[in-house]
Amino acid sequence: MARIEHFNDPQAPEPNSIVVAVTAFVLDDQDRVLLIHRTDNDLWALPGGAQEFGEYIAETVVRETKEETGIDVEVDAVVGIYTNPNHVVEYTDGEVRQQFSICFRARPVGGTETLSDESSEVCWISRADLDGLTIHPSMRLRIDHGYEGRSAPYIG
Repeated sequence: MARIEHFNDPQAPEPNSIVVAVTAFVLDDQDRVLLIHRTDNDLWALPGGAQEFGEYIAETVVRETKEETGIDVEVDAVVGIYTNPNHVVEYTDGEVRQQFSICFRARPVGGTETLSDESSEVCWISRADLDGLTIHPSMRLRIDHGYEGRSAPYIG
């Protein structure tokens, strides 16, 4: 299913849902961040997705990261909570989701980079190479906050 990101767009459709979602900020031992090249919007992003019934939120982070990247992770901390009402995601099935995502810091503990239906590329990217990628501003904010190593999570 394709999606369109609307960010500070006065012509964006009105949202009709909010879904608990997560992203994972995962660094390897070379300080590179784990990113996927998304198949639904052609942007680079942290792995992540929606919480399912019966899951603890940390389990969602582990499951989504494994599904989208093939990498096993353990959750360490919260990077931030991202709730921008001026960021809506429009899906081809008619859902228009208001942004709500909790970004977690996680560390890799196993697995091998593997593509999925949601990822056309899975890469460990150095901080210096981020500027060469097409990354949505809200996702770039999470990545920047992850690298900052804040003492308290971002709330916004």
